[in-house]
Order: sequence, then structure tokens, then C-alpha cells
Amino acid sequence: QVQLVQSGGGLVQAGGSLRLSCAASGRTFSTYTTAWFRQAPGKEREFVAAISWNIGSTSYADSVKGRFTISRDSAKIMVSLQMNGLKPEDTAVYYCAAGQFVSITTMDVKRFPYWGQGTQVTVSS
Repeated sequence: QVQLVQSGGGLVQAGGSLRLSCAASGRTFSTYTTAWFRQAPGKEREFVAAISWNIGSTSYADSVKGRFTISRDSAKIMVSLQMNGLKPEDTAVYYCAAGQFVSITTMDVKRFPYWGQGTQVTVSS
């Protein structure tokens, strides 16, 4: 059983930065992809970024490319999302997710069976 525990998030002004972390346990993650999704009120959950555990390949949604950076710490079994240049439209509940043998370009939530508890990110204008 994979467990994902999130930390970070909060309230920040537009242009500011926040860092989200996701600590994983319960498996050997070399064949897993970990991703971040977000869900704003009244909207569907959308893909933000993904990283492969084995070689660290990354992918990003166009809306966050150049502003967000996903990274992994293999020793701590932790994935982080550094968010810079935040905009009000980035306001959402952010979720980390993990799936085995999932391509980093997969944006389908159904391919990720394991999810963190979610954390609120609010960007004020």
C-alpha cells in the first residue's frame, strides 16, 4: 500500500512563491511516476507536473511551464513542487499522486491510483 503525505501550501500574494512536498512510503518507487494535480472550485482536477523516479524525467502543463519545478529526493522518498511567480489563477487544492508504469506525459487522473490528502494554495491579487 502506497501512502502519500503532503505538506506546504498556504496563502501568498501574486508573484510570490510556495513549495509543496509529498512524502511517499510503502513501496520501492523506481518504477513509479509521481505527479501533481490541482483542482479549483467548480473545475475538474487538472495535471500540473510529473516526474519519473528512476531517471527524473519531468513534464509540465503549459500553464505552469517556466514557473513551477518538480523534483525528487530519492533518499527521503519525497517529491516537491516549487512554485514561483504565482498567479491568482493558480489558486486550487493541490494533490500529489503516484502510479506504477505511468508515462510522465500522462495527464489522466485515472492512471494514478494513489493520492495525497490535498493542500490548499491561495494566491491573492
